[in-house]
Amino acid sequence: MSLSSKKEKILSDGTPLDEVIVGFEHVNRYVDRRENKFIAKILPGEFYVTRSHTELIATTLGSCVSACIWDEENSIGGMNHFMLPLSEVEAHKITWGNVASDATRYGNYAMEHLINEILTHGGIRRNLKAKVFGGGKVLNQGNEVGLRNAEFVLTYLHQENIDLIGEDLGDVYPRKILFNPLTGKARMKKIRELSNNTIVSRERQYSQNIQHEPVEGDIELF
Repeated sequence: MSLSSKKEKILSDGTPLDEVIVGFEHVNRYVDRRENKFIAKILPGEFYVTRSHTELIATTLGSCVSACIWDEENSIGGMNHFMLPLSEVEAHKITWGNVASDATRYGNYAMEHLINEILTHGGIRRNLKAKVFGGGKVLNQGNEVGLRNAEFVLTYLHQENIDLIGEDLGDVYPRKILFNPLTGKARMKKIRELSNNTIVSRERQYSQNIQHEPVEGDIELF
C-alpha cells in the first residue's frame, strides 16, 4: 500500500502523516493498519532517520546488516541497511582513492551518514544506543560476506563507544526487522523458508552495484 491517496495518509485514529526529514523523501512509506503506524521501508544501500512518534522503520536482511541507532532522550533515531564489498580484491576496484581498506571505508560511510543525520536533527552523541541485525549466510559466497558485515558493525560500534543494547547476527536465515526509532524497541523475525529469491536477488544486485559506485570523501563524526 502506498501513500498516494489522501485516505492512506491518515491512521485509524485520524493522525496525519508527519512531514519527512529533508533528504528522505525517496524512501517508501506505507500504513500498517495492525500497528496503526506509518512504516518507512528501506532497501539495500538506504538509511532513514525520523523524529515522528507515528513512524516505524522496516527492512529485510540477508547478508547485509542493519544498525538501529537512537537517542531516546531526544526522541530521534534511524536505521541503515548496508553491505561491505564482497571481497578485498573486489573492494580495490572501487574508485574511492588510496585508502588502507576500501571495504572498511564503505562501512564507515554507511554508519557515519546515519549517525550524522541523527545528530544534525537533535540527537546527542553520548545518548546514542544501538541494536544490530543481519549478516546471514544467504548469498552462498565463499568469502563469508555476512560474517564480515557482522564483524565490521560490532567493531565500529565498539570503537565509537556507542552502547550496543542488542544484536542478532550470523546464522543462515534472512531476517525481517521492525524498529521504533524513538524508543529503540525492535522486533525481528527469521525467515525460515523463502517463497522466492527476492531477498537474495536484491542483495546480489546491490553487491554488484557497490563495486562501481564512487563514495564521497572522508566523513567525520561531530
